Amino acid sequence: MQATKPFALGALLAASLSVAAQANPSTENTDSAELPLQPYKATYTAYKWGDDVGEANIELSKLGDQQYSLIYTSKVSKFFLSDKRSEHSIFTVNDNTVVPSEYYYNRSGTGPDKELKVTFSHQGQGKIAVENGETFDWNGEFDNQIYRIDLAKQLAEGKTSLEYHFVNYRGELRHYGVQVVDEEVLSLPFGKIETVKVKLIRDSNKRETFAWFAPSLNYTLVRLQQFKEGDEQGDIKLKSFETQ
Repeated sequence: MQATKPFALGALLAASLSVAAQANPSTENTDSAELPLQPYKATYTAYKWGDDVGEANIELSKLGDQQYSLIYTSKVSKFFLSDKRSEHSIFTVNDNTVVPSEYYYNRSGTGPDKELKVTFSHQGQGKIAVENGETFDWNGEFDNQIYRIDLAKQLAEGKTSLEYHFVNYRGELRHYGVQVVDEEVLSLPFGKIETVKVKLIRDSNKRETFAWFAPSLNYTLVRLQQFKEGDEQGDIKLKSFETQ
């Protein structure tokens, strides 16, 4: 058994999706929402089996004219196991559409360390270059994390059924679906907040991942919970949120 499996909480936020969203017409609001790109920093408490095992952070900042940075970091530990991860996306917004530019991933701790760099070229037909890996044609895919920017926009428009394509933190092309399943009021370390609950739809049914987004915080992610074959792998809950 790999040592990081009992609490691979960093991998929970690595469930990434793409910009090529397909909405369910029967539940679609035809009003177009602007991308909610107010810079912010969100801090989360990470849990495993109900125990506080670490912290995660997401920070969105503006680099320049229509250019942004999205950084995710997490550090968790339990007993003799540890896991530290970071993801850094640089992207632009053109015509209200998120366009990836560069993606960096780093993981260290118990088990093998891992680094990855992915570059998105938009010249000609477009290419995705994975450092020391494969090169793919770029057809609108996201990197491993900036789907949250697009998903906020889609949820604000009332979309309830979406499909995404992306490059994951292993440098592989993947596809997920997203389905809105409920509206809930959550009690989090941050406090009580109204949320939209979604489920990630994978080709394999071994894992179940649920995510909650808060309309009052521009549909920022406020909770993420994952199960594998019925066993909870981890639970991340919002602790603090501040705009910048």
